[in-house]
Amino acid sequence: MEDKFCLRQVSSLEKIRLSDPPMEQEILNKRVFRGERFSYQIGVWDLNNYMTELRVRIESPLIDYIKAYKVVNAPMDLPAFPFTKDDDYITKTPGLMPDVLVPLEEHHNIIDVMGGAAGALWIRLDVPKEFPAGKYPITVNVEKISEIEIGSKGPGPEERERHEKCMMIEVLPISMPEQKLIFSQWLHTDCIATAHRVPVYSEEHWELIDRYMAAAADTGINSMLIPMITPPLDTMYSVYRPCVQLVDIEKQENCYTFNFDKVCRWIAICKKNGIQYYETAHLFSQWGMFYTPNIMVTENGKKDYLFKWGVPSDSPEYLEFLLQFLPQLIKVLQEEGIADRTYFHISDEPRGEHVATYERIAKTIKPILGDIKRIDALSHYEFYEKGLVDVPVTCTTKITPFLEHHIENQWAYYCCSQHEKVGNRFLAMPSYRNRILGLQLYKYKIQGFLQWAFNFYNARCSTHPINPYLTTSAEMTFPSGDPFSVYPGEDGPLLSLRTMVFYDALQDIAICWLLEEKLGHDKVVELIEREAGMELKFDAYPKSADFLLNLRETMIDCIIS
Repeated sequence: MEDKFCLRQVSSLEKIRLSDPPMEQEILNKRVFRGERFSYQIGVWDLNNYMTELRVRIESPLIDYIKAYKVVNAPMDLPAFPFTKDDDYITKTPGLMPDVLVPLEEHHNIIDVMGGAAGALWIRLDVPKEFPAGKYPITVNVEKISEIEIGSKGPGPEERERHEKCMMIEVLPISMPEQKLIFSQWLHTDCIATAHRVPVYSEEHWELIDRYMAAAADTGINSMLIPMITPPLDTMYSVYRPCVQLVDIEKQENCYTFNFDKVCRWIAICKKNGIQYYETAHLFSQWGMFYTPNIMVTENGKKDYLFKWGVPSDSPEYLEFLLQFLPQLIKVLQEEGIADRTYFHISDEPRGEHVATYERIAKTIKPILGDIKRIDALSHYEFYEKGLVDVPVTCTTKITPFLEHHIENQWAYYCCSQHEKVGNRFLAMPSYRNRILGLQLYKYKIQGFLQWAFNFYNARCSTHPINPYLTTSAEMTFPSGDPFSVYPGEDGPLLSLRTMVFYDALQDIAICWLLEEKLGHDKVVELIEREAGMELKFDAYPKSADFLLNLRETMIDCIIS
């Protein structure tokens, strides 16, 4: 008789959808390094006509280092742009996709499974750096505790079925290297306050900021944007996002005084959560530098926006403000011991026609900043060629001219525009398109990676807030999944499947570094491309989860041999 209830241990690269049939192949064992995070899934298929409650128990010598999550579906209201010419999507039809990771503790280790549908558990193991080498089992027991027949009000069979799966973990006597890549996803402070309905910079807001930063660090983010002024990002002209300016500013005649207490509190939270690098909010408006940011100033006892939409970027008053403000901000960064690890933004995503404006502003700002690095997301090599930017952050679809010049401080980024051929983390994309970026960044020796939105819970250009459990596309603006990587939970952020997969991409880089110590960079790239059967590029890579999983095992063999 066919078993109508089954479990399967599968890799983190699978996305188990409600209608997917049971998978045949399983993972039964895995080798991991000390200090490594290993994630896998247990797919749950209940083909009976019951709504079933399941109790999950985990037994393992590694239990103190294991977290379990229920994988919850998220809506895809815009899986892909209608004009996207790329067939490597799981689907382009709106629907549901597994993404939200809900810790089992929040449900007392009880999960529900709809009859005739599939679900998944996410098992995460964080191996301590000094853990003894050896083999350790992880046994997951799943017990049916109640069944209700669909269409019936009464309980189903009383007998309690029990099922279990075992993963054998071999901890290798080798430690995973520390992350070298600088990874930034911008934390949208106003969206935290709005989503959780707390006043900006109330104590409740500060506690939530701490939790979001902790979640960011947990996903590999080690660079944090400082909103010393409200960041002029993704805001429609004439629209004002909630003011999250950290610096209190007063003006008397032509002199400004600054209170940086909240900046120092922000930095302290960053340090507490292990953040190593910092970025300042952009000093001019996005997409062209036409205006100043919206900056709140108290003058003659009245607090209002002194600089705002409509104030041109070349305003003499704004230049005078920057001449007084920036040296004081830099002094604070120096006192906090982070000035040499802070990057200053001028304006986000300037285009080719903005070179002259950017050049004028950059030459004005550079003497003030001194040795502090200037960084911006841009796609035209001329900005770097003219010495206007120290660290170019280039989208993966336009990065080739930069790579040809072998820039030492090269960063990369992707956003909604990277929807064809290249990797990304959209909900509708297979997970290997998320994880492949690690190998690509390693090959080209990219120093940093930026993604614009850790938690952007707004509609397009921040015209109004959205419910991230109803729209994952900023209301049909970006492919679902682009605006945020975490979801607002009851007391803080909930991680996503996509954040876990990207963390694996960061660990792929670390494994490459381990092997590089033995073979050298070029030989590691040769091995990767030999296993891939092709030259690895940002827009050319194996369309396969098996490639990534098998390559990892091949590299481990080389490291331990």
